[in-house]
Amino acid sequence: MPALRLWGIRRSITLAVTAAVALVGALIAAALWYAGWPGIQRDATVTAATLFNLLKLVFAVVAGIGGVAALVVAYRRQRVAEHANALAEFAHQLAHAADLRAEVTKALAEAAEERAKVETDRNGVRLFNERFAEASEQLGSEKVAVRLAGVYAMAGLADDWREGRQTCVDVLCAYLRMPYMPPSAVPSEAPTQAADQVSTVDVERARTAREEREVRHTVIRLIGRHLRLAEDDPTAWHGLDFDFTGAVFDGGDFSNASFSGGRVSFDRATFGAGEVSFVGATFSGGRVSFEMATFGAGEVSFVGATFSGGRVSFEMARFKGGEMSFGGATFSGGEVFFGGATFCGGDVLFYEASFSGGNVSFLAAAFRGGLVLFHGATISGGHVSFDGAMLTREQVSFDGARLSGGEVSFNEVTFSGGQVRLDKAVIDVPPKFDAWPGGAPPDGLLLPKE
Repeated sequence: MPALRLWGIRRSITLAVTAAVALVGALIAAALWYAGWPGIQRDATVTAATLFNLLKLVFAVVAGIGGVAALVVAYRRQRVAEHANALAEFAHQLAHAADLRAEVTKALAEAAEERAKVETDRNGVRLFNERFAEASEQLGSEKVAVRLAGVYAMAGLADDWREGRQTCVDVLCAYLRMPYMPPSAVPSEAPTQAADQVSTVDVERARTAREEREVRHTVIRLIGRHLRLAEDDPTAWHGLDFDFTGAVFDGGDFSNASFSGGRVSFDRATFGAGEVSFVGATFSGGRVSFEMATFGAGEVSFVGATFSGGRVSFEMARFKGGEMSFGGATFSGGEVFFGGATFCGGDVLFYEASFSGGNVSFLAAAFRGGLVLFHGATISGGHVSFDGAMLTREQVSFDGARLSGGEVSFNEVTFSGGQVRLDKAVIDVPPKFDAWPGGAPPDGLLLPKE
């Protein structure tokens, strides 16, 4: 915007007065000329009236000069004000233009940042895909060291790649579902076989089985480690699904793991020799299923576990040996369901367990051997049910247990050689039975003496 150009105040007033005097003089001259240049009569004396008229003329001239000066000053003030307003408007336009430029610059920066983010994400996804492909290829290697590296690579990728974490976990679980023969089942390890009769093929097979067991136990150990992390840990695997359907377990450590969401499936899994530990685990949500699983000579331990929600199901499972222990476990909610399970060997132990809520059900289970022991357990709430169960050679014992609340029911239980021992329990709230034929308890049911 061009600058305001004004003359100095003195110069402006002088020029304005000079121009006004010249204009008045010109007007007087024009009037005299029009009047024919009349002469002026001069008297020897000046009268008061004439003097007064002269003074009025002088004052009029002075006032006129002052008015001209005031007009000049007012004009300059108006010009300055108008220019100031113009400058303010111009400044406002400049500020608005600057705001527009800032907004455009910000929008361009955001667009550039978004493009950079998209490009980074694209590169990140490409990198994750490359890592996934490499880890998957390692898991399929014939060399045990490469497979172990693949296990750790896949677990590390799951930690880094939140969007693909479930996929990485699915691959690790799928590895455990692959056909597997534990080393104890390999012929070369039979104790009766002489050393000179062991073929090279059998030796190699036994070595391969031991190596594969190490890889599989590493997968289980990593899964357990991630389920032991705090809920807010960015690398925790809580809430994910773990599908071990049909897998073979000859050991594994899930101790102190937290199952608070998602679904964990051991359906139709086989538990042979070795220990699978859920010691100190917490079940507060989600679903853990052992439906139709087979438990052999090994041990599955839930010692000290806490059941406060969710559901742990052993429906239609087969217990052919070994031991399942819930010693010292706390049941305050949720459900542990053995409905339709078959016990033809092995023990299920609830030593000193505490029942204050939830439901433990052996609905329609078949007991054909082994022990189910509630020794020292405290049942103050919840529901322990053997409704519809069939006891053939099984013993269910509550020695030292205290039934002070909740509900323990044996409705429609079939006794055909099995035994339920309540004779050494402390019973404040009697368990429930259906009507006994003839009014007498069936053989195999031992009640406290009155």
